[in-house]
Amino acid sequence: MSDLCDRLQDMGEAGVYRLGCPVEVLRGNIALAEFRSFEIDMANVHSKGEFLAAIAHAIQAPDWFGHNFDALADALCDLSWLDEFDEGYVLLLLNSGDTLGLTAADHGIVMEIFNDTVSCWKQAGKPFWVFLA
Repeated sequence: MSDLCDRLQDMGEAGVYRLGCPVEVLRGNIALAEFRSFEIDMANVHSKGEFLAAIAHAIQAPDWFGHNFDALADALCDLSWLDEFDEGYVLLLLNSGDTLGLTAADHGIVMEIFNDTVSCWKQAGKPFWVFLA
């Protein structure tokens, strides 16, 4: 196993990070760690609605997903509709830019949701990572 793969499995290090390696390297290590990954190309995301729709699509959100920030927080901390054998999760936001296509206020809310999601999954015993690329 690589050092990155080992780090991905370390719940103490899980969090929200700017990606510091090539995307292909991360993808390979996600596979080695047997994590589920969700990739979103943020290049065409320019609003809260587009952001929420892109996340919902990537995580295969159920019909109850309400396309608001409360629903996003609930869904990211749940994921019960997915395979239960996942060892951990990685949310990879490609072409994320500085704001994820959001206003400054909405960007702040999303970063808080991401950090809360990491904490939620730590309590459940699984690492959850968010990488901005």
